[in-house]
Amino acid sequence: MAGTIWHCHIAVSLDGKIARPDGSVDDWLAADHPAEDFGFEAFLAGVDAILMGRGTYDAIRRFGEWPYPGKPSFVLTSRPLEDAPPGVEPRAGDPAAITAELEARGCRRVWVEGGGQLIRSMIAVGKLDRLEMAVIPVILGDGIPLFPPGTGELKLRLLRCETRAKGALHLVYERLDRPSAAA
Repeated sequence: MAGTIWHCHIAVSLDGKIARPDGSVDDWLAADHPAEDFGFEAFLAGVDAILMGRGTYDAIRRFGEWPYPGKPSFVLTSRPLEDAPPGVEPRAGDPAAITAELEARGCRRVWVEGGGQLIRSMIAVGKLDRLEMAVIPVILGDGIPLFPPGTGELKLRLLRCETRAKGALHLVYERLDRPSAAA
């Protein structure tokens, strides 16, 4: 594939939630479904940069130590980042301009970490090429949706579907209008 790949690797409940209303995931995700069961460490090693929304950034900061040292990270926000870890930069404005900046920096694979508002924006500007999901067999009922209201249409093709421990699924989709590549 030529150009930058915008790759969302995310966990989601059966009812399409990425977190509880307060942004927490620890009680339904981390204990029973470790990230490495879904190839996360290898995935993270293969990305050049991380793009996340402010809510995701704030949720990660509540965990304590920054989990992505040495990985350039960009936070889409209109507010300053107090005591941001090294390599973490705020970005305000148009997602298309921010994606153009990362492409100009030579980023070949960018992790679109979330949350739902950022994912919606990336779909709107045509910059979500791969959607990789850990589908966790729990219904949260209330929470933060992966695709909030107003998300535009995106047609995908399934590249991979694998079962994981305790009934979880590992799904990998690619944008339909993008030339297929090895998953």
